[in-house]
Amino acid sequence: MHFENWISYRYLTASKGRFLAFLNFISIAGIAIGVAALIIVIGIMTGFGNNIREKIIGTTPHILIEKEVGVKDFDQVREQLMTVEGVKGASAYVQGNVFLENTSQAIGILVRGVDPALEHQVTKVNQYMVEGNFSDLKDDGVVIGKELARYFGYKLGDTITLISPGSGLAGEGWRYNLTIKGVFSSGMIDYDTQLVLVNIKKAQTIFNLNDNTSTGVGVRLSDPYKAQEVKESIYRVLGYGFLVKTWIDINHNLFEALFLEKWGLFIVLTLMVIIASFSIVSALIVMVTTKTHDIGILKSIGATNKSIRKIFVKQGLWIGTLGTFWGLVIGVGLGYILKTYVKVPQEIYSIEHVPIEIHAFDVCTIVLAAFIISYVATIYPSIKAANLQPVEALRYE
Repeated sequence: MHFENWISYRYLTASKGRFLAFLNFISIAGIAIGVAALIIVIGIMTGFGNNIREKIIGTTPHILIEKEVGVKDFDQVREQLMTVEGVKGASAYVQGNVFLENTSQAIGILVRGVDPALEHQVTKVNQYMVEGNFSDLKDDGVVIGKELARYFGYKLGDTITLISPGSGLAGEGWRYNLTIKGVFSSGMIDYDTQLVLVNIKKAQTIFNLNDNTSTGVGVRLSDPYKAQEVKESIYRVLGYGFLVKTWIDINHNLFEALFLEKWGLFIVLTLMVIIASFSIVSALIVMVTTKTHDIGILKSIGATNKSIRKIFVKQGLWIGTLGTFWGLVIGVGLGYILKTYVKVPQEIYSIEHVPIEIHAFDVCTIVLAAFIISYVATIYPSIKAANLQPVEALRYE
């Protein structure tokens, strides 16, 4: 062990000087609390973000292929899409806005016509069913969201009335009485309140489309995060007469907001670690002041300014390392407790526990930031110690 390491460790662990020991403890605790807070908050933000992504790509296809006049011969288009590398499944859909009439009021909802036999290839709606069976979606059957059912008090077997604006004579619209065959819960309030699923044949009737025409074709990918690459491949196969939108394009603003919020919190909490690092500066300055005599002796026997500087830099790094280590232990430990034992209101978030996800990259970034801050905090005190002259240090001894 180099003598700089030995002396810096001795200064940190010396039993004499309770005030110095207290300052060291405060410095370590400050860094530990800041690192733990960063790990927990970033983990929660990552978990909630991924949870939202899973719900979005579980309710809607990863890629939507549409055309202004509708996709004609959609079975042929579907077959072409299945040849594209990365495409796992494809299914046509018919989608549009209608009114849901209930007693004396009417609200606007989104009707999506799907093929019950193929829909499981592109979405997870069949897995979100809480009542009924998705395969019963045929003829005049309809599947509605849990929140919509709760709002109007609908139950399985009840009849709902949909009004398609402008599809009747003189633009008066047609009424369609449908029977509730199932209720789904995606965990996304917008979908559970506004989305209604019917058989694709029924949707073609509601929106006055031919049997071989759909609004678009939905695609599910093997890797949803390669959507942009697959999008370009789809354009090469189908041509540029189609409008191809990925789930990232559709929810771009939401993901940008989540990204900015996550890194905004990272910056704010990093400032907390910087504030905690001031206690390292204070501890080292007090240490330099109390160890003036020791510094004078070390210099008089040949210790260089660089060696003196190293002693106090390494002492500060010892404090930073201990604080970072305990912050890492506390952060990961609390993260596990939150994820495993702490429950959240399921009726609000549609999850039982806090969706915290601690990723290695985030942890490494936090640890690196803590080390850099700890090192910067040692610069001034170490330079101050190195600049002491032996004669001045020993003048009053």
